[in-house]
Amino acid sequence: MRILVTGGAGYVGSHCVRGLCGAGHEVTIYDDLVHGGHREAVDRRAKLVVADLGDAARLDGAFAEGHFEAVMHFAASAEVGESVREPLSYYRNNVINTVSLLEVMRRHEVRKLVFSSTCAVYGAPPSMPITEDMPKNPINPYGRTKLAIEWALQDSAVAWGLGATALRYFNAAGAASDGSVGEDHHPESHLIPRVLQVALGQNDSVKVFGEDYPTRDGSCVRDYVHVEDLSDVHLRAVETQVEGRFAGYNVGTGVGVTVKELIAAAREVTGHQIPAGVAPRREGDPPELYADASKAAAELGWRARFTDIRSTLETAWKWHRSHPQGFAMA
Repeated sequence: MRILVTGGAGYVGSHCVRGLCGAGHEVTIYDDLVHGGHREAVDRRAKLVVADLGDAARLDGAFAEGHFEAVMHFAASAEVGESVREPLSYYRNNVINTVSLLEVMRRHEVRKLVFSSTCAVYGAPPSMPITEDMPKNPINPYGRTKLAIEWALQDSAVAWGLGATALRYFNAAGAASDGSVGEDHHPESHLIPRVLQVALGQNDSVKVFGEDYPTRDGSCVRDYVHVEDLSDVHLRAVETQVEGRFAGYNVGTGVGVTVKELIAAAREVTGHQIPAGVAPRREGDPPELYADASKAAAELGWRARFTDIRSTLETAWKWHRSHPQGFAMA
């Protein structure tokens, strides 16, 4: 297929583009290279259009030229804390720009879309693991914007036959197994890169935000899903998509790891001490989030291959050790 990938120069998007190109699809990346995108992360087999998703005329021109058959939508603001401080920015970038994208898709009769959603749409669920039929009660603006987009996709499926798949990631983690592409955010807010920056001597210590949660060691529990597993599920989703149907899937390992457990595993993988200190809880952080991904297994044939946090950390360490300054080293 001819597929447009918004945000395809970003962390998850770039890994998914590699998977699409490897499967023989013709890929065009649409990325402003400002919000987490890197030119060096772009697969050489893909075409790159450098533009803002909010530029409706430029986006319309890309569709007219590309004759796309499907869209993968990654472009978004994605930091929980920032969304609490700057909610209107998140509604503008995530919701308004996605509505513009859907309008262009409808105009060009493109009826297949895979959406990068999040487990944040569930908020703080009453029990674990999280299943797709649980209530959607996001507790921060980031999660609310993603849920608003899911509603728009469901309504578009009914109104004009859009086939839409929302993949609700848990915590994207790791790097390409060959060490060629990895995570590079400025500033970096994700836990694994921050832990590995301490191992590299770039920071003195890592912070554990809260140790009084009702979990086995008091720190937050999260489900870390490898980016190559995310690439696999995106490929399966777009290749099996049905027009006029909306479907949402949890995408995770089903294994919950505490912050303290992750830091301990990183010490083993890197051979470094990695000092850790305790900081106050962050606003908007649920105590536990881990997936029941059995629906994706049943309907998409997908299961996570990287289920041990150590194997995920090993790929991330390989990338960060060879690219200590990120893509600036490429």
